Amino acid sequence: MKNLFLIISLLLSPSMAHAWPWSMDMANQVSIKPQESVDPANPGMRPFPSRSVPVAGTTVRVKDQEAARNMVNPVPADSKSVAIGGRLYGIYCTPCHGESGTGDGLVGAKLIMKPWNLTSSNEMHSWNPKEYPDGHIFGYMTLGGAVMPSYANDLSPTERWHVVNYVRKVLQNGQAAALAK
Repeated sequence: MKNLFLIISLLLSPSMAHAWPWSMDMANQVSIKPQESVDPANPGMRPFPSRSVPVAGTTVRVKDQEAARNMVNPVPADSKSVAIGGRLYGIYCTPCHGESGTGDGLVGAKLIMKPWNLTSSNEMHSWNPKEYPDGHIFGYMTLGGAVMPSYANDLSPTERWHVVNYVRKVLQNGQAAALAK
């Protein structure tokens, strides 16, 4: 009888461990939740300004990769666009593609399929604009690929075009190695 009680108590002890303080969910912590105001006197989301309208060109619907491929880059590849694209590339693309764009990022090294080499030193893709137009790169960022996630929710269409300009002007012109030093 004593052994039976010991066995039952050992079997039930893991279920009681979930009641201990260290089993708290990370969502139950002191933090500001989405759509929650930091001002207790004004709870909820801040309303949109009166008479506000959406900015033209911020929403782009892309049906598939072929439709994206046929798109023309509306953002001129000037130094401002390339600088913005470089900053965004550093945030969103560097973990997989690396600073040099060769697919040697810290996250990319752990993937089974190596991320694409975005530079002109690529043996697999020539990156010739006739073969791979700007719309192709834009489409991959918008729709994602085999391993690459879609960045349509993270980057606006204009921001994606800035990244395309950075890839074309810096990574594919061999300037990324100089910038990384």
